[in-house]
Amino acid sequence: MKKVTGIILSVLLVFTVCFQFSALDGYAQTEKEILLFHTNDTHARVEEGKYDGMGFAKIATYIKEQKEKNPNVLVLDAGDAFHGQTIATLVKGESIAKIMNQIGYDAMAAGNHDFDYGKDRTIELDGMTNFPILAANVKKADGTNLLKSYIIKEVDGIRFGIFGLSTPETAYMTHPKNVEGITFTDPVDEAKKMVQELKGQVDVIVALTHIGLDESSKVTSEKIAKEVEGIDVMIDGHSHTTLPEGKVVGNTLIASAGEYDKNLGKVTLKFADNKLVSKEAVLITKEEAANTTQDAEVIKVVADIKNGQKSVLSQVVGKTNVSLDGERDHVRVGETNLGNLIADAMLAETKAEVAITNGGGIRASINKGEITKEEIITVLPFGNYIVTKNLTGKQILEALEHGTDAYPEAKGAFPHVGGMTFKIDTNKPVGNRIVDVMVNGAPLELEKTYLVATNDFLAAGGDNYTMFKDAPVLIEFSALDEALIAYMEKLGEVAPTIEGRVIASVAEKAEEIKVDVPEVQKTKSYVYVVKSGDVLWKIAEKYKTTWEKLAQMNQLKNPNLIINGQELIVPAN
Repeated sequence: MKKVTGIILSVLLVFTVCFQFSALDGYAQTEKEILLFHTNDTHARVEEGKYDGMGFAKIATYIKEQKEKNPNVLVLDAGDAFHGQTIATLVKGESIAKIMNQIGYDAMAAGNHDFDYGKDRTIELDGMTNFPILAANVKKADGTNLLKSYIIKEVDGIRFGIFGLSTPETAYMTHPKNVEGITFTDPVDEAKKMVQELKGQVDVIVALTHIGLDESSKVTSEKIAKEVEGIDVMIDGHSHTTLPEGKVVGNTLIASAGEYDKNLGKVTLKFADNKLVSKEAVLITKEEAANTTQDAEVIKVVADIKNGQKSVLSQVVGKTNVSLDGERDHVRVGETNLGNLIADAMLAETKAEVAITNGGGIRASINKGEITKEEIITVLPFGNYIVTKNLTGKQILEALEHGTDAYPEAKGAFPHVGGMTFKIDTNKPVGNRIVDVMVNGAPLELEKTYLVATNDFLAAGGDNYTMFKDAPVLIEFSALDEALIAYMEKLGEVAPTIEGRVIASVAEKAEEIKVDVPEVQKTKSYVYVVKSGDVLWKIAEKYKTTWEKLAQMNQLKNPNLIINGQELIVPAN
């Protein structure tokens, strides 16, 4: 009996062990891993660049390589893809649609800058892409959606509900004509509706949110995650936030890849029996992708686009009767006629009281004669767009002090201005050298608020313009190059001059200047005010001296750098 019992127990044991392995094998078969690759705020940075990211060709290669290892992949974007660089703006975003199609994106959210060509163009771009542009909270006048709210995608038996949200700030951050006839509803309310609609149909809910984490915004992605249950993953944009490992809020993983494709985001989702059991966010950085080869097909698409744009770039937009000075050694130390023209274009675009842009953003001169689009883009190559802010007179004064604190040495932050004039008194200490600031003919009032146009780089505190950073952006306008092109097309012909918007002064009394040349000290002298077109050797010739002596008398560190309105000590004839 014991023997029979033992045999029975042995059989049962073998059966049990076999069943356990069978069960484990079945469990292993239901384990799945799905990857979400994501970008945001690329702003048409298509190619790899020193100050930009890895470029779309490397992104394409990386995704292809990952798909070879695991085909369960979705490629997503959180908005602001179609505007920002010449390759995009020349054809109103169509080029970016082609490149994203080549990479194989599955969906994107509509960012505020994706409306920069107007809502009708946004709809057209949605038709050009092989994937949907999603925005559940953008409504037409009749209450219907401008764009699709969500899609359902199945990957290896897992059903994904993906919906999009656009920042309500679009309503006032872009030009009013771009969003005429549409409204941006509360993202929190729309997210709740989306979750309610999707939760019975899908296994995973992903929100593509061009909302951001900027605390100055009324609605943030974190607020949505806190108030809306049921969102598993949020791919976020708008604030250009870099989240190396994501941010977990409640049960929602928020992922954001920064800006300009400096990073490629990767979210790994793991499932057991089709149930989501883990989620992890990481970033592949530009540095990590340094040795990644560029995808040949994307490279070809980009090359074809650029070749096709040559005829557009050669279009004449106006004429200049004088050479426009954008030389590095000039725009970083003083007023130039090209800097004035750019500042005036900013005023024309925004109707602001004051315009301020940095000399470091002006990258080339333009010869006398016809001006092409390509020449303007060469001058302003960064794709920076114009924004307006309300700033106090005190903040404006701080900005001018900061931008000129290296004078007479060159500095990229040197301010080129419109609607105002100021003087640099080099006899005073740095930080207290700006005097006689006039705004449209009236003295600057420190407590008064002025409408100021600047570029988005300075507005965000770039070039250490920290006094600009905290003031909220009122409206976002076109890119600097677009504004200058439009301004030239309107004027037709220009001949800008150096007007004395920025004047540098030296010592008022010759006897206060101590130099090492006795014969110069004994010579009677007076003050000469530099005029447009002056160079030191010509002034020296006029007063029967040498440029070397003038440089000594005026303690000029760089005799080649004299600007309109500057006061020089010269010997009396």
